[in-house]
Amino acid sequence: MTKIDLSELSIKKAHELLKTGEISSRELSVFYLENIKKRNSDINAYLEVFDDVMEKAEKIDEQIKEGGRFSELTGIPLAIKDNILIKGKKCTAASKILENFKAPYNAAVIDKLEKEGAIFLGKTNLDEFAMGGSTENSAFGATKNPYDGERVSGGSSGGSAAAVASQMCLAALGSDTGGSIRQPAGFCGIVGFKPTYGAVSRHGLIAMASSLDQIGPMTKTVEDAEIIFNAIRDCDPMDSTSEETKNRKSIRRPADDSQKLKIGIPKEFFNLSGENKGIDNFVSENVFKAIGFFKNSGYEIKEISLPSLKYALEIYYVIMPAEVSSNLARYDGIKYGFSKSGENLLAGYKETRGKGFGREARRRILLGTYVLSSGYYDEYYGLAQKARDLMKADFNRAFTDVDVVLSPTTPTPAFKLGERTEDPVQMYLADIFTVSANLSGVPAISLPCGYAEIGAKKLPIGVQFMAPWFEEERLFSLGKFFEENF
Repeated sequence: MTKIDLSELSIKKAHELLKTGEISSRELSVFYLENIKKRNSDINAYLEVFDDVMEKAEKIDEQIKEGGRFSELTGIPLAIKDNILIKGKKCTAASKILENFKAPYNAAVIDKLEKEGAIFLGKTNLDEFAMGGSTENSAFGATKNPYDGERVSGGSSGGSAAAVASQMCLAALGSDTGGSIRQPAGFCGIVGFKPTYGAVSRHGLIAMASSLDQIGPMTKTVEDAEIIFNAIRDCDPMDSTSEETKNRKSIRRPADDSQKLKIGIPKEFFNLSGENKGIDNFVSENVFKAIGFFKNSGYEIKEISLPSLKYALEIYYVIMPAEVSSNLARYDGIKYGFSKSGENLLAGYKETRGKGFGREARRRILLGTYVLSSGYYDEYYGLAQKARDLMKADFNRAFTDVDVVLSPTTPTPAFKLGERTEDPVQMYLADIFTVSANLSGVPAISLPCGYAEIGAKKLPIGVQFMAPWFEEERLFSLGKFFEENF
């Protein structure tokens, strides 16, 4: 068997090895399955490892030998967040209420990846129904950070992030509602990419907040994120919010090879004098180093204003729970999933939902029901939607002047397990830099940006770039330059 350093392997490199015959898909899958056996009991990144991995890998090897379709994802072992449906496999959304639910069909993204010949290793852990920023809300135990087992991996796609960071897969899919791809990517030192809302079909993604959710890749490199995005992007008749992205006109003409992108720094996040506003010193120091790097590399740095950003968390934590309460109303124990009987139908509902949903899910259902209730709908939900429109207008104005917006991914490095579980507000603050991309629908990417040395541990720090709607290519271009030269 070919010796491979998994820490150095990317999708691109693995593709070249498969193409030259230096390694088979079977051998590649064995490497990751063995690493899962060694590490998953400590990290808890996977909820399920599939028993048909080797069978599928061998079929791919035969396909390659016979000269069949051979894309960059053919034979590549991937992990899938456990809120994305794979036909015939369990899909729990890390909730007891769906503990034994088997998916009756594939998500659109799974169909696309299967067509490309990707191998699915298994399903990864998450906060229940993707509600959380630490993967501590899973009904099946928390996922630990590979850099420090006493700290969180982030959330809600913490299992996918930890699997990539600990070499238990080559790349993974996550979902992002308020930062659930980018925040754990920042905590685990990998690349996390949230596409434009509508660029990737949500068909087959278990819904949390339908106007915010988006599926995206979690990878070791920007190029790998681009490869997966190009494979899963498309307009889908099964998702009315998906859009045809080809030939769309940009808000601002994309820069050519002779023109550097102009990078905007929102003063609402921090100012260019170096004074931070509630940002951890390690984060502030590393992100300012990134800003200095771009400035020294010839990029124009401009301070901009996005006035509505100061309301981002308030807007998000009205709209998101409202949609959660609506989407999770379907889980009543009647048609599928966990079920508890009662004296009558209403009692059965109460027993099922009270014991099937975890604490955070119940909290958000109650909050969402309240803001949608009679007498409060306009005061809370209606007002939040108007404020969301103002945020979109702020981004629209900003992108007529700059090409990309830069910010930290998170205000702190990964925090300790249990540190914020009793203080929801502190937990929610971890989303302060990421929720605006979901509320406005713009694409965003998190890249590794140095480390915070705390005790004997080095904890990753992330920097975030946001671009105009459907201008993912700007993020890939800038991200590759940063990744290769920073």
